[in-house]
Amino acid sequence: MSQASAFKNSAAGQLLIYALYVCAAMAVLLYLLSLGVKNTAGSASNGAINVEDNSITIAIRQEPAQLDSSRATDGASAVVFAHVMEGLIAYDNEDNLVPAIAERWEITAQGATFYLRDNARWSDGQPITAHDFVYAWRKVVDPATAAQYSFIMYSVKNGEAINQGSLPKETLGVVAKSDRVLVIEFENPTPHFDKLVPFYTFFPIREDFFEATNGGYGTEADLLLYSGPYKIAQWTHSSTMSWEKNPHYWDDNKGFLDAIHVAYITDDVNSRLNLFKDGQITDTHLLPSMLGNAMEQHWQIDRTMDGTVFFLEFNHRDDRVSRNLNFRKALQLAQDPEEFVYKAMKEPAYLPGVSLFPIWVPGITELFRQEYPPIAHQQNIIKAQQHLEMARVELGLDEFPPIVLLIDDNEAGKVTGEYYQEVYRRVLGLEILLDKQIFKQRLDKMTSGDFDFYLGGWSPDYFDALTYAELFASWNLNNRGRYVSAEMDALVRLGQTSLNPQERMDAFGEIQRLAYEDVAMIPVYERGWSFVVDPRLKGFKRRVVGPEVDYKYAYIELSDEVSDD
Repeated sequence: MSQASAFKNSAAGQLLIYALYVCAAMAVLLYLLSLGVKNTAGSASNGAINVEDNSITIAIRQEPAQLDSSRATDGASAVVFAHVMEGLIAYDNEDNLVPAIAERWEITAQGATFYLRDNARWSDGQPITAHDFVYAWRKVVDPATAAQYSFIMYSVKNGEAINQGSLPKETLGVVAKSDRVLVIEFENPTPHFDKLVPFYTFFPIREDFFEATNGGYGTEADLLLYSGPYKIAQWTHSSTMSWEKNPHYWDDNKGFLDAIHVAYITDDVNSRLNLFKDGQITDTHLLPSMLGNAMEQHWQIDRTMDGTVFFLEFNHRDDRVSRNLNFRKALQLAQDPEEFVYKAMKEPAYLPGVSLFPIWVPGITELFRQEYPPIAHQQNIIKAQQHLEMARVELGLDEFPPIVLLIDDNEAGKVTGEYYQEVYRRVLGLEILLDKQIFKQRLDKMTSGDFDFYLGGWSPDYFDALTYAELFASWNLNNRGRYVSAEMDALVRLGQTSLNPQERMDAFGEIQRLAYEDVAMIPVYERGWSFVVDPRLKGFKRRVVGPEVDYKYAYIELSDEVSDD
């Protein structure tokens, strides 16, 4: 199979078309407001950009829960992994798949073969070998690891059976034919396998190093080996990190900065704005209320969608009222995502949620939602109240108990939680208790099922509709509410294995319909970012697939205009 497949090119192209289509009005507005204004952010001191040391200072929104790639699940970890780790294949700065640790590869209906480059090295100078991938992938499917992303390895022969305890991990269909040749046998045809392996669950782990950490792998800077352009030189938990250039990294075409200092870990947008204004960090995203001030500061404002769809996901476990379909339909019909985005959130970079599949997802020749329009949602208060009464009778309740909505303890979580709390009180008479948790605690509660419903988000792991379609498969541990549907599972299997593009897309269209009709979730919004970047920093990227922010290709450039300030 060609490494530069037609799908990869079309994915990037369709994303560009989408950006032009969705962002045109906003882009024109921002351009007119900024017209004739110098791109200064000129108050930025050497705190954000240190020319002498060829380093930058940034802030990240959350600290990674941990950095064991076989167990990680969160976007915060993805940001760090993108800079300090690398797998067989990677995305370049134009979102094309390019060789990474593997210099070339072949994919057939039966399996794949990857040929590793001989100059790929760990951060301690030792070679990265095919054996490191075999060890890591076996760890992912080993039930003892309890990896929530184990499902992504089910395309490899025996992956699912091993994960369910039916076979030993040594039977996984991945073999190191030599130090430089990795051979994979598929469970079923997987034509999109090259789009899976850039994801961090497929990264290598070296056995001798992992075993020497005595269970501490990924919890501290010195308890990791690094395969990417940077390595973590310092990590003070909940406070700071420093990423320094990895001297053993093979590729001179990325990792242009000598150091990236994460001096702040905060999800407080106001704090980040002040840090940017004071010249302490290179970039930050903006809330709607900040746009006017940003214009007054003469900053260039950019906008992008990040591919994440946010939704209300229900707990389908037997002890929860949210397991009842009529209860879920009542909550679905009582709310209006357009009202939320445009009147409550007031975020011009956001789109109202209408589907499990966000607007950028590619279809066969057009965007997926152009080829498979989602069911048109209409708020219907009378029907919502009727469904709630049916649910009360079916559940044998005199009245509904307080319903727990789990949210992040941040501004977006607060606005969303308070909006739905008020809507469901006013329309349905329900008492909604807001359980606000910091990031790590929210993940723990989602995993343990300690909620009635929660505000969650899903970012794409790879450039294919399947990255969203398989979210509510019964075997997917990221299906935190434990939704189970034989019809959903059959459709996901078809999307995973079919070699017929039309058949795959038809399956995804049915998944979109079923997710709405069965109320597996309620789409709320698709996230976008309005953001500002120090004009001296070039090559910075916000991605749809991959990390939220990416500095691997970033470099410092001093124009005459900036250097004269």
